[in-house]
Amino acid sequence: MNAIEIRNLSKSFKGLYAVDHLNMTVPVGSIYGFIGENGSGKSTTEKLICGHLVPTDGEIKLFGKPYTDAGVRAKVGALIENAGCFPASSVWDNLMMQAINLGLENPAQEIERVLKIVRMEDSAKIKFKSCSLGMKQRIGIAMALLGEPALLILDEPINGLDADGMRIMREILVDITKNYNCTVLISSHILGELEKIATHYGIIRQGKMIQEISAKDMEARARVFTSVKTKNLNEAKKVLSKKFKDVREEDGYIRIYDVDNTEHIVEELIKAGHVVSEITKNKIGLEEYYIELMSKKEK
Repeated sequence: MNAIEIRNLSKSFKGLYAVDHLNMTVPVGSIYGFIGENGSGKSTTEKLICGHLVPTDGEIKLFGKPYTDAGVRAKVGALIENAGCFPASSVWDNLMMQAINLGLENPAQEIERVLKIVRMEDSAKIKFKSCSLGMKQRIGIAMALLGEPALLILDEPINGLDADGMRIMREILVDITKNYNCTVLISSHILGELEKIATHYGIIRQGKMIQEISAKDMEARARVFTSVKTKNLNEAKKVLSKKFKDVREEDGYIRIYDVDNTEHIVEELIKAGHVVSEITKNKIGLEEYYIELMSKKEK
């Protein structure tokens, strides 16, 4: 079963499509990275899934049932835009108001549970306005986790965080999926961070799904490249371009794509009188994969 199944979903505003016949599949237990440039339709899609907007056309199913089903709606937690907390109230009081609003039994026990998940057990008495950005994002996730949802929808939860804040957020999201039976749909512009935790990706552009791919399949498809550093990059690039098909100068290195034999690369440079000071072999990451995919779509 899939946590989310979307078929031909559309949403238009004044005749313009924000989401354009989009198809999307999010497997149960996955961390699904939802990727796209600003204005691509990510937030609109998330709001449609949450029921904050009404589709113009198409179908949304959650755990095999229509997204309007009351039972399945209770399984969804979301943090879109911000946590919607009262600044002068404490973390505990904000969570208590939400727990009461949701009609939860044993609200105090449930608040303790979610604060533990987001690593804020010792911050319950702090006023929301005194919390750092990272803490506020974790409070928003704690609010979304009230009631033990099976699906968590997060809109840009790591944007603006420092390195330590992003690390903590990564660990929390992995913990949620592994130990609390929760599927996570997360949008983000910080692809390097998303790459560390996502199991699946959906790449959207101008309201249309360009590609859905698992992290394993993306890893298998990712192009191999060798990075080389020499004293005269421009001349070395000319030498290698005569022997290899795809040679580029990027970030102070020469990159030779789709060549496994690094000895052959070094041999050609030495024959031409170049000294190799550094050589490494790697695969393109999510950010480069995304950029390359988008550039192909533009042609």
